[in-house]
Amino acid sequence: MNLCRNAPAEEKQLSVILAKHAGFCFGVKRATEQAEKLASGGGRIYTLGHLIHNGKYTKKLESMGVYAIDGSALEALMSKAPANATVIIRAHGITKQLAQSLKKAEENDPTFHTCDCTCPFVSKIHRIMDENTSEETFTVIFGDEMHPEVKGIVSYIHGEYAVIASSDKLSELLCGELRAKLSEKSIIVACQTTLNHFDYEKSKKILQKLYTNALFFDTICCVTEERQLETEKLACDCDVMLVVGDVESANSRKLYEIAKAHCENTFFIESAADIPDNIKKMHCKAGIAAGASTPGYIIEEVQTTMSEHENFAELLDESFKNISTGDTVVGYVMSVSGTEVRVDIGSKCTGILTLDNVTDDPQAKLENLFKVGDQIEAVAYRVSDVDGIAFLSTKKITAANDWKLVQEAFENGTVLEGRVTEAVKGGVVIRALSQRIFVPASQTMVPRDGDLSTLVGTTQKFKIIDLDASRRRVLGSIRVVAREERKAREEAFWNEIEVGKHYTGTVKSMTSYGVFVDLGGVDGMVHSSELTWLHISNPKDIVSIGDKLDVFVKSFDREKGRISLGHKTEETNPWTLFRAAHNVGDVVSVTIASMMPFGAFAQIIPGVDGLIHISQIADKKLAHPSDVLEKGQVVDAKITDIDDEKHKVSLSIRALLAKEEPAEEEASAQDAE
Repeated sequence: MNLCRNAPAEEKQLSVILAKHAGFCFGVKRATEQAEKLASGGGRIYTLGHLIHNGKYTKKLESMGVYAIDGSALEALMSKAPANATVIIRAHGITKQLAQSLKKAEENDPTFHTCDCTCPFVSKIHRIMDENTSEETFTVIFGDEMHPEVKGIVSYIHGEYAVIASSDKLSELLCGELRAKLSEKSIIVACQTTLNHFDYEKSKKILQKLYTNALFFDTICCVTEERQLETEKLACDCDVMLVVGDVESANSRKLYEIAKAHCENTFFIESAADIPDNIKKMHCKAGIAAGASTPGYIIEEVQTTMSEHENFAELLDESFKNISTGDTVVGYVMSVSGTEVRVDIGSKCTGILTLDNVTDDPQAKLENLFKVGDQIEAVAYRVSDVDGIAFLSTKKITAANDWKLVQEAFENGTVLEGRVTEAVKGGVVIRALSQRIFVPASQTMVPRDGDLSTLVGTTQKFKIIDLDASRRRVLGSIRVVAREERKAREEAFWNEIEVGKHYTGTVKSMTSYGVFVDLGGVDGMVHSSELTWLHISNPKDIVSIGDKLDVFVKSFDREKGRISLGHKTEETNPWTLFRAAHNVGDVVSVTIASMMPFGAFAQIIPGVDGLIHISQIADKKLAHPSDVLEKGQVVDAKITDIDDEKHKVSLSIRALLAKEEPAEEEASAQDAE
């Protein structure tokens, strides 16, 4: 057995590290204290099932006159009149039906009493199931279906459900009919309080990937979770791990599984007598973890045997420092869910943060605000020693710190960013640095009489332009930042502009002589003659406001802020296109565009017309081109001349008619013979 992984044995001394959170959790501690208190008063005291899963402590209770009974014995007890007995409900809780029966028995027999020691975390799951499940839901419970806690939980479920032991079992079941069932209904997910935190997170990710509408309740007891995380960390750092607990204890077994996964030399022991003899002689680092149902005196024996420390009680009590309402505490985030943040505050209580005690922003998410391991400072506004919970708020501390940041931002002219939460009379409200910042309508970028509600839900940059510390009133301006950013963009633009540089701009406005194009904070003008090679009467004939337009700089004057832009290029020049495809002698189909006394103009391609002289229209003399042609008529013509300098084209219809004359003459000669 190699118990020293990091260095030779002779280089190390035996050191023993006791987990900070070892032994009874607050729920078990409350149950045992109640049992011992009732026993001291005499009478017939019973527990429904073993109070905790620890054989040694069970024998201790029996010696005090507290006995465990099963369901049948309980029924017999309730049927007696009078019963003269007290039944303690253990931390695991009971079924809804049994709770109703016990209540009825108390009402019928004043000598019969119950002492409900159900763990608050278990009671919470009962409420969740009762309030959130229905015939329209399918509930998934991760846990051991034979465990009394799980039996109690499922009794509160309305509608279909499944109890799944592990992530591996989940993957197996999803290959069968369970997948179809989960697709048919809304999904509710919860788990046994003592479930393996790491395996549950694995199961959770599987379901989240497949069912985005699933509603998850992270119901692992925060004490269980923190012990599991602490055990994992300790196992990674130690050469030997001792997990102290009864073999019947589910939470102790899970601690052993976690420790074993990270430390090969992990031992599950019930008492100091089970410690392997060779471990005490080794020069190594040994860690001790204990389940929530392990009595402190047993842990003390193990720890004393290992290290012979006499200050165990002090070490054990470190985890039970008192926290009072109003105390400021510093802790570390243990877990983050959609509904709460659990914080280790170095106390018997676990700190709980909910969204409404962090921010007033209803759109905020805890997952985006916190991550595991974060150090936070908060105020305990309510402490429940019974539940073992300290309800925390960061608002007061955050507000004080944020107000300082607001003052600094005002003094330094810092640009801030926040989300517009509402439109009010005269302006909008931005939420930033936990402050409510009012932005007057004149300081937005919304035009006069415009709809301010269009800003709601958007994120805006702003500066603080006025601050009243006595009233905590803050005025902001979106316009100031927008102007500064525009000025910066303009400066950058003018520094980079050059003739011939191409831009893709947006048509901002237009006149009869051209259009103005936004180049990214700076406007330039494209004259109508630069828009197209074709003749247009108004720019609106070919472009609209908002259109994207590829342009290039023809000239600019920085002092006057003027930029002349071009859009048409030689590649789109109709004459260039015409000359690339046509030569003298080509026969083309043309459209009669207009007629004059001396001939007709015909469009060859858009932007290029040719003249058909009146003498080239027909093989006879015409008084006017309209004698044989009409506007819009398509005819074939021959290109007889091209003037590249003047961009003129001469066309002839008669040239095509002349080719037919020899054939006609030949036919006449044949007729004469």
